[in-house]
Amino acid sequence: MLRKSVSFKLAFVLMTLLLIAMCLMPMMAHAQAQGIPLVNVSGGKGGQQYSMSLQLLGLMTTLTLLPSMLLMMTSFVRIIIVLSILRQALGTAQTPPNTVLVGLALFLTFFIMSPVFESVYKDAVGPYMNANLGFDKALIKAEAPIRDFMMKQTREDDIAMFMQIANRRELDNSSQVPFTTLMPAFITSEIKSAFTIGFLIYIPFVVIDLIVASVLMSMGMMMLSPMIISMPFKLMLFVLVDGWTLLMGSLASSFIFK
Repeated sequence: MLRKSVSFKLAFVLMTLLLIAMCLMPMMAHAQAQGIPLVNVSGGKGGQQYSMSLQLLGLMTTLTLLPSMLLMMTSFVRIIIVLSILRQALGTAQTPPNTVLVGLALFLTFFIMSPVFESVYKDAVGPYMNANLGFDKALIKAEAPIRDFMMKQTREDDIAMFMQIANRRELDNSSQVPFTTLMPAFITSEIKSAFTIGFLIYIPFVVIDLIVASVLMSMGMMMLSPMIISMPFKLMLFVLVDGWTLLMGSLASSFIFK
């Protein structure tokens, strides 16, 4: 179990570092193009002193929240839960391994969230980097596509529950829902959807386990584990129906964008 946990954490850390590098490269290139030094060097009586621009410092601080944002504001949670449940249903232990599942969930998340990311870059990041938009206005424009995506995936009952817990009044439209309320409601809805999809995936494999267990019982082979016999049949069923294609397509189409 320790080895599995270490491999999962290592994969997650590596992907986080990759995302940080991808986010920093355009900012550094923009700063160099504008002639703005990332690190200022000044001489003094005690020797050279180094100072970092306040904007870059704020960016580096914000990047520490990147893993949480990736998990809590995108489709990643639903995908990784469904893939984990599928692996349990197949009974293949650590096949596919955690690194493969996390990588698959990450890149499928990029595919699903690409319209949102493109909208954020076009309306907020691009104009802000070109100095055509202030930071406050860019932040508001960047929030709009993400909020719209999260609202479409969130159940009204979950929003109402958290609004009631926070003792907030009823709102006239969805744009008035605070982000602090929308985020836990979104995560709750995503977990519900993931377990619903996982339950539907699990049913055919449970049926195979029951059939194999009944056959072994009728043959008097009670000491033989049904999992040893049922796993090849479950793998064969999953391959024959092109399970990975169906699963990836179903997960991608389960998100509402209209």
